Amino acid sequence: MTAMTENKLVIGCLEVCSLPELGIFDLEVRVDTGAQTSSLHVDNLTRVKRNGRLFACFDLHPDIYHLEKIIHCEALIADSRRIKSSNGGIEQRCVIQTQFMIGEHQWPIEVTLSNRADMTYMMLMGREAMAGRVLVDPGQRFLVTGNQ
Repeated sequence: MTAMTENKLVIGCLEVCSLPELGIFDLEVRVDTGAQTSSLHVDNLTRVKRNGRLFACFDLHPDIYHLEKIIHCEALIADSRRIKSSNGGIEQRCVIQTQFMIGEHQWPIEVTLSNRADMTYMMLMGREAMAGRVLVDPGQRFLVTGNQ
């Protein structure tokens, strides 16, 4: 049974998500209400133009305990934004749109692609992805996806 309040999903500060359009499943995500935009750690990011459209090609390590597992992804670049990172630096990042899935719930989100190698979690879920859909209980973990 999933916790729901006022038709909003109650999530903890850590959850497990999937990005099915990218072939990513069971990825731990850190929920961060202080971040505006969601962010995904990627390696080997390149931009490729096809039929006049710009795509991001990149590699993901969906399991932080098994970095030898690599998934190659491609996504249409929706935007490019100047983002202020948690360490105060500003960088230009590619923005993609993809489906975000947590438990039985799924919706489209925007994600910036960046090098989060110095961070503990490969993905950070920001306010834009949560707005109108979730409530966060920061003292809990894995409310939707069970104990990890």
